[in-house]
Amino acid sequence: MTTAELHVSTLKRTQFVPITSLIAEVIASRGWQDGVITIFVPHTTAGVTINENADPDVARDMELFSDELVPQSNRFRHSEGNSDSHIKSSFYGSSIQAIIRNGSMWLGTWQGIYFCEFDGPRKRKVYLAFAS
Repeated sequence: MTTAELHVSTLKRTQFVPITSLIAEVIASRGWQDGVITIFVPHTTAGVTINENADPDVARDMELFSDELVPQSNRFRHSEGNSDSHIKSSFYGSSIQAIIRNGSMWLGTWQGIYFCEFDGPRKRKVYLAFAS
């Protein structure tokens, strides 16, 4: 298994940042060909997901719905005031996997990978692990 690390800067408290092209650059630069890539977010207030990337309104809708589903609230007991961010992170999850075939991610036609920020703006990391 080989690994790599990405850095993502977010600008808003809730933001879905497309990272498909960043991951593709790492795959190409490392010469990873056929196998599986795991994309892992090592933060308790962020996540990662695969969804449509052709229409940017999908990501905006997901941001809006996430904030409506679990709003920031002072009724939560966690002293840092970001319990909503922890909850959203658990909903989306901290890792996904994708198949690498002939040096490219084998995603559906409209699919892309998003870093999901729920407690920004921040500078974040994304870990990649490739196994053939």
